[in-house]
Amino acid sequence: MTQKLLPILTVILALLAAWYVAVVPMNIKSALTTAERAGADVVPAGAKERRDLSAIGLVATNSFAIAATFSQDRPRLPAPHQVASELWKTTVEKKITSKRSLVFHAWITLSATLLGFAIGTGMGILLAVGIVHSRAMDMSVMPWAIASQTIPILAIAPMIIVVLNSIGIQGLLPKAFISAYLSFFPVVVGMVKGLRSPDRMQLDLLKTYNSSAPQSLLKLRLPASLPYLFASLKIGIAASLVGAIVGELPTGAVRGLGARLLAGSYYGQTVQIWSALFMAAIVAASLVALVGVIQRLTLKKMGMS
Repeated sequence: MTQKLLPILTVILALLAAWYVAVVPMNIKSALTTAERAGADVVPAGAKERRDLSAIGLVATNSFAIAATFSQDRPRLPAPHQVASELWKTTVEKKITSKRSLVFHAWITLSATLLGFAIGTGMGILLAVGIVHSRAMDMSVMPWAIASQTIPILAIAPMIIVVLNSIGIQGLLPKAFISAYLSFFPVVVGMVKGLRSPDRMQLDLLKTYNSSAPQSLLKLRLPASLPYLFASLKIGIAASLVGAIVGELPTGAVRGLGARLLAGSYYGQTVQIWSALFMAAIVAASLVALVGVIQRLTLKKMGMS
């Protein structure tokens, strides 16, 4: 256990150290401006004179202000302890039903994520089965599926929302469709690879038993595709979360992690932005871990672990 944890802890500590070091030059100019207004002697005097100077040089000549860079209300780059404190306040110290609770906002985003993931996964599996069993679909649908991923999600998300709003579809579904758009492609690619993974000898053996195409699919292709499917699902569920967050941005939503990011950017609350980003990362990691647990249990039950 120690051998596994030590490299992880080493990387985490190195990232935290680099983060703390980066905070100082990123926030030094605003810290000096605040100190100068409080009557401290700053070199050089005047925010205008310091505007184009090197941040590292300002740190060297005004070392007294280093401590202040870690405790600003609206820093350019918040310190790790500021983000951790904001996460604690907005998760543990707030009621889950409160609109200032990150748990509440994470659930709003998670609901769209799971619905979109279900839609994208179902659509991806169906497309993969059709592509494997139909050369016409392989030649026509697969290129379109690949081409669809070249469209930036920030460009297509407002279009999807406007079109769906025009026909009266609002709320959860537009965000779910954007999530599905991002999640279906990894599932399609993984399932196509998995369904084609049985070798020719295995397929010929089933033909000698006079098995039909549906029987070959259920007895051979689907079981063989499960490792590929679960690998794709891990990518797809993380992409679904990204799609749900992006889907909240053009709607001006007041609930969800995307709404927290928007509100933080509007009012210059960088600590709020970073805490929402970390909450999104925690949700994504939890979802990927859940898929991993289901993968281990499923493959173990099938004797494929």
